[in-house]
Amino acid sequence: MKTDSTAKPYAIIDRSCKPLIYVTFTGQRETPENFENYLNELHRNYDDKAPIGLIFDAENAPTPNIAYQKLQAQWMQTHFNLIQQYCQGVAYIMPNPFLRPVLKMIFAIQRSPAPFRVFSNKEAGVKWLKGRCQ
Repeated sequence: MKTDSTAKPYAIIDRSCKPLIYVTFTGQRETPENFENYLNELHRNYDDKAPIGLIFDAENAPTPNIAYQKLQAQWMQTHFNLIQQYCQGVAYIMPNPFLRPVLKMIFAIQRSPAPFRVFSNKEAGVKWLKGRCQ
């Protein structure tokens, strides 16, 4: 699939605080282009082959279409060993409880390759993840 570099991003990935990596959902609906870009950027998190911790900030995330939930689960399955080897933990920031079933649905398709916890605020998630990434 060819990507459109002008597509509005589904998520922005900030690697400036490695080993913590922030994945912030923009509120844009998923499209084939922006979701492929998102998955490609997730894969880039592992380019250094070094331990990382991920913070998925879903404060502005729309509820993804089931087809994209399946794509996310397939991506996790494809990269399971890579994620398991380098990801020390994932903090999901979900102040909106309506998104939590989406995460459960993805994990029903493919179990999480890394330890994770769901938080209602970013501060608690970052604190937990910093403790895992030391």
